[in-house]
Amino acid sequence: MFQPHPESVRLTLRALGCLLTYPDAQLRAVLPQLVDALQLEGALSPRRLNEIEALCRQITTLAPMEAEARYVDLFDRGRQTSLHLFEHVHGDSRDRGPALIDLLQTYERAGLQFSAPELPDHLPVVLEFASTQPPEVASEFLSEMAHILNALFSALLGRESPYASVVAAVLEVAGQRVQAVELAPEPDLDEVWSEPAAFDGCSSRGQSRPDQPQPMHFVRTERTRPQQGASR
Repeated sequence: MFQPHPESVRLTLRALGCLLTYPDAQLRAVLPQLVDALQLEGALSPRRLNEIEALCRQITTLAPMEAEARYVDLFDRGRQTSLHLFEHVHGDSRDRGPALIDLLQTYERAGLQFSAPELPDHLPVVLEFASTQPPEVASEFLSEMAHILNALFSALLGRESPYASVVAAVLEVAGQRVQAVELAPEPDLDEVWSEPAAFDGCSSRGQSRPDQPQPMHFVRTERTRPQQGASR
C-alpha cells in the first residue's frame, strides 16, 4: 500500500474534489492544472496519477454533453454511487439529519462557515473541508469515512468507471487500504421512484382494485323499540 508523507495535501484534496464535480466547461478548462497540482505535492502513487490522467483525457475527449450525461447517470441515479456519503449509511432515514448536523458542527468548530449549494456530506465538499486542515487532521477525518469510500469505490469499480481512481486516491491520501467490498443489492431506480396510480387500490392491504368485485357485508341489527312517550 502506498504511504504518502507529504508536508501538505491541500492541493491534492482540492484537486480530487474538483474532479468529482459536474464536468462543465469551467471544469474541463482547468483539468491540466488539476493534474499539475496532483503531481506537485506527490501525495499519490504513480499508478494512481496515471489513472487520473486517463480520466481527464476521457473527459476532454468526449463531447461535452456526453461527458455531462455520463456523470449524471453515474452519480445521480442510484444510492451505491451517490457522492452524498451519508446516503450510503442512512439512506433517506431520519438518522441522516442528525448526522448532517454533526458534520456541520465539525465545520463550524474548525472556524469555517458552510455556504455550498450541496449538502455538507457531498464528497467534494468534504474534501474541500479536509484541504483546510493539517495533513494529519485531514487523514484522520477522512479515515473515519473509509468504509463508505471503499463502498463507493467498489460500486464505481463495478460500473467500470474511471472515477473509481479518484475515490481510491482519497483513500490513499488518508493512508487507508483501497479494497473492493461486497455491496448490498440496490432496488431498481424506477421501482424506488414509482408512485401508485390514483385510486388504484391495494388488495394486499384489504382494499380491492376498482376493476375487481367489491364484497359487501351486511350485519343484522336488532330493531330498537320506540321509547315510551315518544311520538309515533
